[in-house]
Amino acid sequence: MSSREDILGRVRAGLQRNAGNAAVGREVMTAALSSRSQGPKPVFDAAPQALLERFRVKSEAQSSTVDIVAAEAEVPAAIARYLAAMNLPKTAVAQPALAHLDWAAAGLTVELRGARDADLVGITGCFCAVAETGTLMMCSSPATPAAVSLLPETHIAVVRASRILAYMEDAWNLARAELGSLPRAVNFISGPSRTGDIEQTIVLGAHGPYRVHLVIVED
Repeated sequence: MSSREDILGRVRAGLQRNAGNAAVGREVMTAALSSRSQGPKPVFDAAPQALLERFRVKSEAQSSTVDIVAAEAEVPAAIARYLAAMNLPKTAVAQPALAHLDWAAAGLTVELRGARDADLVGITGCFCAVAETGTLMMCSSPATPAAVSLLPETHIAVVRASRILAYMEDAWNLARAELGSLPRAVNFISGPSRTGDIEQTIVLGAHGPYRVHLVIVED
């Protein structure tokens, strides 16, 4: 008997599950998963501008930095200003979904591909964002490879204000409605990577980027 079979056997015994009642138990589990019942949620203003402001505040509390621009065409220049202010190279890798932006006009050299270990700056979009916690929801696809948000030391994300939702449950509902089946990878990002394993001292960049900069597009 493998360890897996041993563990599952103990679970079945604890639930008093057997061949005779397995079908009934499966129906109960399927009904519970299908209902997608939601627990209590904090109450706050869900107007679009209020969601943007809450997302900004929560993101900054997670050690992200935030810039807000009026239109998507302003994104490359905003990123160029950030890189200059941080004394970072004006070269980056970006998700192919951002190919329509004029990077060269902002003085940036941007390659549209998945990230490699030598890439220092990664630029992504996001599927949506969660105002409750200041979190990005990233859904992988050929046009939005996950590595761009995970490998570089600096992650810059473009966030549309219209895609800032109130709660995590709203993000999952939107993914089901727009994507149908979920992609291979769904990542939630709340600020830079961090750990507190050693003496409960927070260290940024432990398992991924140690800078996260958000450019929110209002249009």
